Amino acid sequence: MLKTAMQPKWIGTLVLALVLASVFVVLSAWQFSQSETEPVPTEDITETPVALTEVHQPEQAMTVAEADRIVDFSGEFLPDTQVLIEERLQNGETGYWVIGAFRPDDAPGENIIPVVRGWVADPADADALPAEQELTIQGRLLPPEAPGPGPREYAEDGTQIFPTLSPAELINVWDQPGYSGFVVAFDMLDAAGDEVGAASSSSALEPVEVGPQPEATGFNWLNLFYGVEWTVFAGFAFYLWWRLVKDAHEKQLEEERLDREWQEQWLAEQLALREQNRTED
Repeated sequence: MLKTAMQPKWIGTLVLALVLASVFVVLSAWQFSQSETEPVPTEDITETPVALTEVHQPEQAMTVAEADRIVDFSGEFLPDTQVLIEERLQNGETGYWVIGAFRPDDAPGENIIPVVRGWVADPADADALPAEQELTIQGRLLPPEAPGPGPREYAEDGTQIFPTLSPAELINVWDQPGYSGFVVAFDMLDAAGDEVGAASSSSALEPVEVGPQPEATGFNWLNLFYGVEWTVFAGFAFYLWWRLVKDAHEKQLEEERLDREWQEQWLAEQLALREQNRTED
């Protein structure tokens, strides 16, 4: 078989297999590198309040390191921007999140961010938006949701109801530049330091509590699978070359065997013919 493998055409095929295997190994290494996901921040990081502008910038996708952080910021709600998000569970009951467009004082370019003010079981119970007054908010920064399907609905007072909290969709509705994420407010204080909204005893809103997200595994299993798959392809390139050489070698042996049998048969026939001629003489 070694003699067959040393033929020029099989040496060329081996070089091709080496090139393909090298490409597959490079692709495998890239997939393995992509399988290591960015670690989720630990709870002592996420639960330590930090200024919104220090961890997240507007018009940029939110990363794992930014999501789930407790953030502080001051500013005001924009008038006539209150909307509701349907099918939100609170203590086993389905209701609505009450949302408003909030403009932080130190946000670059006067960008806005959606703020969840609280939860209500009935849209009619939603408090009016405390617009045009300076407020200080502390809450959890969360990544955006995808826009939901289906037509938008309206409450009896004309407040628009959305199926999901998609900042990109709300920014288009409000016609304002904004952040890619949103904030669930835990505390909301006015200039005098008094509670406003869900934490206030006079409000019909219920506070929305969102805990830190669970720790991730640290691996992207799909990329890990692809990495193993490319490694298998690299091995298969050599296996395919070996199989072709083996088949060629076996074919050559078979042809040599048939040649020997033909020669033996021809010699036997010649000997029989000579013996017959000698007998006749």
